[in-house]
Amino acid sequence: MQRNSFFKLSFSILFFCCYSLNQVFAQLTTPPNGGNTKATVSEFIGLTEVKVIYNRPGVKGREGKIYGTSIAHFGFVDQHFGFSKSAPWRAGANENTIISISKDVKIEGKTLPAGKYGLFMALSENETTVIFSKNYDSWGSFYYDPKEDALRVTVKQLKDQPLVERLKFEFTDQTESSAVLSLLWEKWKIPMKIEVDLINDQLNTFREEIRSDKGFTHLAFVQAAKYCLEKNVNLEEGLFWADKAITESYIGTSNFTTLSLKAKFLEKLGKSEEAKELMKKAIPLGTVMELHQYGKELLQAKKTTEALEIFKLNDSKNPNDYVVKMGMTRGLSAIGKYQDALKYAKSALTLMPENSVEKPKVEDMIIKLSQGKDVN
Repeated sequence: MQRNSFFKLSFSILFFCCYSLNQVFAQLTTPPNGGNTKATVSEFIGLTEVKVIYNRPGVKGREGKIYGTSIAHFGFVDQHFGFSKSAPWRAGANENTIISISKDVKIEGKTLPAGKYGLFMALSENETTVIFSKNYDSWGSFYYDPKEDALRVTVKQLKDQPLVERLKFEFTDQTESSAVLSLLWEKWKIPMKIEVDLINDQLNTFREEIRSDKGFTHLAFVQAAKYCLEKNVNLEEGLFWADKAITESYIGTSNFTTLSLKAKFLEKLGKSEEAKELMKKAIPLGTVMELHQYGKELLQAKKTTEALEIFKLNDSKNPNDYVVKMGMTRGLSAIGKYQDALKYAKSALTLMPENSVEKPKVEDMIIKLSQGKDVN
């Protein structure tokens, strides 16, 4: 009897616990309530990912009755729930609208550190205060606290826009270092400009990745150094990276690319003699295309004599390559020897494959040279 009573009691306790747990956890997944839909939009601005997670209420025939009403109230109000007695609009529906930013950015010219934020808006008739709150995991703006603000910016909304039935966020006006993020709903558009410091972001990324497994090759140092050279920034560190591509233990490589790259930094930094000595080591190591490209670079720098010398060297080493003949054409044309250049252009046309995409270019060179015109 006692044993049966014990089992009955144990079963009752187990049943009660399971029932209680089910009451707590047995919520099945359903769409958002109120006819809203959930959405995510993200964009990379440079190396920075900006993502917005939000709910999309519909206008539902309420044109002209959205803004300045209980749906999207103006200013800060007591919503009669939660802790906040002075809450902005939640910039959406249901849960917080959340914006996450992978690196530091500027919003309307003001700095916002990388992180995740609740996105709120204090609306008025002609402008909107956009609020980025450190509290991003509460429900709506019922628990909004201004002490948790990370940033506020004021923007001018655009009204009388084409009707947008369901609230949405979208990115427009993209450049390599900026974009405009806008909230669009009903006939309002609330834009904010987001800017990144692309160059510093890129340099910091190089510094981090060079110390990872990605740095176990000289090509990583070449890539980082080339960026500095192309952007004309961070030249001292760029020179350091260029040197590491040559000298770093186990991975350093002395070839035309690495040596000429370091020489370009030396030239930029006013060390012309060192640059010339390094190029003397680099040039004999150059491939057909490397020497050809180097010759073209010299032409662009108006160093026509030096360019012709490189083209001649390439021709002596690779006399049956049409690319080399095109180099000689450019070099001779640059110093005004159009008839000599014409001979090389015709030779290039003979040597190149019939279906070469370069053929029209060479044919155009021949026409120009026949008319006594420079092809560069």
